[in-house]
Amino acid sequence: MFQDRLSRTPLCLTLPGLDGSGADHWQTCWEQNRPNIERVELGSWTQPSRNMWIARLERAIAQARGPVVLIAHSLSCHLVAWWAALAGEGAARPVAGALLVAPTDLDRVSLDRRIAEFAPSPRSVLPFPTVVVASRNDPWCEMHRSREMAGNWLAAWCDAGEAGHINAASGLGEWRDGQRILDRLLDHVCARDARRLDDDAVRFEPEMVVAVPA
Repeated sequence: MFQDRLSRTPLCLTLPGLDGSGADHWQTCWEQNRPNIERVELGSWTQPSRNMWIARLERAIAQARGPVVLIAHSLSCHLVAWWAALAGEGAARPVAGALLVAPTDLDRVSLDRRIAEFAPSPRSVLPFPTVVVASRNDPWCEMHRSREMAGNWLAAWCDAGEAGHINAASGLGEWRDGQRILDRLLDHVCARDARRLDDDAVRFEPEMVVAVPA
């Protein structure tokens, strides 16, 4: 089952948020320990430029020469939303799905000025299967706001428990619960491809998962 899925799995592209993802971040662990996962070097991690990040994501998707699944953290969740809004319905062709983890609340009054350029995040529906994973005690976003964002994007939503910003400081290690969510998304994406479904109304509905730090 795993080997069969692996042969059909799209390339997964990780998209770190502000300041990038260091050695102890689950994105880095996944890149090192799972097949078919590569990081997009967006650059300017400490002073991000929305337009530059969009252009580099567009280039990475084009260079993949096949379907991709986007794995975004924090600010890059909004990067995905911006890219999809600009690409329109055509975004569903190169992107098979997206896992958006701990999106920041760009409407907060205390917003870090370095990411203000990304506000407001597009509210349009994402044209590919998407799941948003949120933490109950994320200092960058309250739960109700993450649910609102998931609703705007027509994405499935998962409760990660009290996991902070779901980053290296959260102590999640390889974040196995997150990997299970990704595997369910990949199974769904592969099944849709096998059935050649064109119905955008078919939604990914993961089980509610509560992540416990390793």
